[in-house]
Amino acid sequence: MGSLFGKKSHKSSRQPAITEQDRAILQLKQQRDRLNQNRRRIETQLEREREVAKQLLKNGQKERALLLLRKKKMLEMQLDKSEGILENVERMTHELEFAQVQVDVVNSLRQGTDALKKMNEILKLEDIEKLMEDSREAMEYQNEVSNLLAGSLSRADEQDVEAELDELIRAEEAQHIGRLPDVPQRRERERDRIPVISPTRVKQRVLAEAD
Repeated sequence: MGSLFGKKSHKSSRQPAITEQDRAILQLKQQRDRLNQNRRRIETQLEREREVAKQLLKNGQKERALLLLRKKKMLEMQLDKSEGILENVERMTHELEFAQVQVDVVNSLRQGTDALKKMNEILKLEDIEKLMEDSREAMEYQNEVSNLLAGSLSRADEQDVEAELDELIRAEEAQHIGRLPDVPQRRERERDRIPVISPTRVKQRVLAEAD
């Protein structure tokens, strides 16, 4: 019992294999996250540089404000490049993920095709035709039996059945007669010795007893 549960937990703890496509997608997503962080950092810095430039102009420090605006322009150019790279990374990630889905679909179709071929090998056309023929013959036989039980016989068939019934009855009667016990001859002899009294003699005896 314990070993069974141990095997089950061992199987459930197995992790799916990581493919090269999985690693590539992971690296692209990590790169995308870094680019998004860099973009947010540049956007925050640009806003801060703009506020500082405004303050410098208020203080009459035009040259320093000009330098700061030049730096801001370079940051904007860097931001544009980062957004272009980010767009390419996201597109590549989507394409790679979609390609992986297509590979999974193709593998599933291949497995399904192989399974279908094996099933077709088991269910051959000749076997199916023979099975259908056997089923049809069995149904026809069952219909014949049902028709017989329902009494749908021809006149000649009815006569044959009645004749067979009469033959069975005669055979049964003959067998029954053969089993009857014989009357013993001793009883027949005793019956022969019983005296026979006539009615006239009976009347005379009755009158004599009355006198």
